[in-house]
Amino acid sequence: MSGRMGGKRWSPPLRRRDSGPDWAAQTPTWRQARAALIADALGRASARPSGNWFVVGASRDVRAGDRPCGRTVGGVEVVLWRSDGGELRAGPGVCPHLGAPLRDSRVVCGTLVCHWHGLALDGSPSAGWQPFPVHDDGVLVWVRLDQVGDEEPTERPVVPVRPTAGSGVDAVFTAVGGCEPQDVVANRLDPWHGSWFHPYSFVDLSVVREPQGDEDDAFVVDVSFRVAGRLVVPVRAEFTAPEPRTVVMRITDGEGATSVVETHATPLTGLNHDRPRTAVVEAIVAASDRPGFALVRAAAPVLRPLMRRTAGRLWRDDLAYAERRWTLRSTGRFPG
Repeated sequence: MSGRMGGKRWSPPLRRRDSGPDWAAQTPTWRQARAALIADALGRASARPSGNWFVVGASRDVRAGDRPCGRTVGGVEVVLWRSDGGELRAGPGVCPHLGAPLRDSRVVCGTLVCHWHGLALDGSPSAGWQPFPVHDDGVLVWVRLDQVGDEEPTERPVVPVRPTAGSGVDAVFTAVGGCEPQDVVANRLDPWHGSWFHPYSFVDLSVVREPQGDEDDAFVVDVSFRVAGRLVVPVRAEFTAPEPRTVVMRITDGEGATSVVETHATPLTGLNHDRPRTAVVEAIVAASDRPGFALVRAAAPVLRPLMRRTAGRLWRDDLAYAERRWTLRSTGRFPG
């Protein structure tokens, strides 16, 4: 079926894949997935500044009039809430009076009121309590922790370029694994594992360009997303790491061009912890120039759980990958 819509030749979003090789018969990628190449990409990412900003969750999870949200970043308890006008507030999650967990307190008329003795915090310095800088980018919430990041602080985090605000559908998935942020980032900087480790989601994956250094630091990948049976969505995507704890996959050609998947790795435990824990906060922002995509945006509340479920299936495996990598590193058995 073909035709023209809006001056463009219409094409179906799905393709029927020709009978390709079975899983075991696909071309091996282990020679291309060189440990040194991945380590170099990880090293360049780790050297980039973050300004001490950490992703703590989805913007929509912190709502005006709701209870506060509690998070732990680098061993530091953080509490977040919104004023009645929707302004984001954050600070230490330990009450400066007698140490109550402020995440269990209440927000009354935009003020956080400790449930132990009633200390009221409006987001400004008070009674030894100092707020943390925060940033809401419309999809994710960031907090700046200078004592954790130990870098030169910046006014704003490094937020990846996304589809125009309001043009896409976004969902945020969160999981926790027993590893360090670098293990999560290294997983994402190894695109060669895609169709081997996730054959239920990816087929016909090939890395068409490797990073050449700081000036050309993207993995470019041709891959087909498996939908059902032989129905696939072929795309070209690039993987980049704009800061030490973030990897971005951006579709550059094919269905859903400009869509992004941002993987943010936030440490929950402090540096050199003997049992580290890392939160994976993944933001999926899907966009399309198809006229019917307006209906998809309208169905966003229904689609978000499906998007999170898809991400969860992938991260079930990828966290096992990241945890295995940390185990090998921590015991001196890491190959390569």
